[in-house]
Parts: sequence; C-alpha cells; structure tokens
Amino acid sequence: QAQLVESGGGLVQPGGSLRLSCAASGFPLESSSVGWFRQAPGKEREGVSCIGNGDDSTYYPASVKGRFRISRDKNTVFLDMNNLQPEDTAVYFCAADRRRLVPQTTCTYTGLYFWGKGTQVTVSS
Repeated sequence: QAQLVESGGGLVQPGGSLRLSCAASGFPLESSSVGWFRQAPGKEREGVSCIGNGDDSTYYPASVKGRFRISRDKNTVFLDMNNLQPEDTAVYFCAADRRRLVPQTTCTYTGLYFWGKGTQVTVSS
C-alpha cells in the first residue's frame, strides 16, 4: 500500500531551523512530482516547496524563498527550513504525484494523488 510519512516537526524558537523528512513506501518518490505544503489554523493550505519529477527543478513562493530548501535522496524528500518565524507555524504535509508536473504547478495544484498525514511545526519563544 502506497503511503507517505512525514517526520521532523517540533517546537523551535524564532530564527531557528528544522529539517522535515518525507519517506515513501509503495511507489518511487524519486520519479514523482513532490511538494511540501502547510496549513495553519483558519488559513488555506499553501504549497511552500516543490520539486520536479525525475529532475531537480524547484519552486518556492516568495513567503519562503531563500529560507526553505527542498531536496531528494532516493525515496525520501527533505525540507530544510531556516530562519523560522512564528508565521511559519502550521501542519506541514508532503504530497506526491506520478505525473510529470512543473514544480510551480505542483505547489498550486489541489489534486495531487498521494498525501501524508502531516507533522506539526511550531515557532515560538
């Protein structure tokens, strides 16, 4: 059974860093379009970092550009988050799709096929 499992969330002080991991089983994450999304209470889900299918093209919205970095190692995708701020507090989800999508499309598309259950990131002093 195909699934995605996120890990690495937690409580961090403003200015701190975290690394999230998304591990896949049952399908090849390394040849999938993959994205990290977040959803804060009362807000819409937002794509924050996406990577292409079979290549290393990436997309970051302005809200995280220069602070977040998505990378992939075989069947795990990572999200390195630096200089975290309270507004980054949210549940972070990993999502993937076997279709070949442009990363910006992945980050804005609501119909990705596989989703993880999320990991909580809280930025607070």
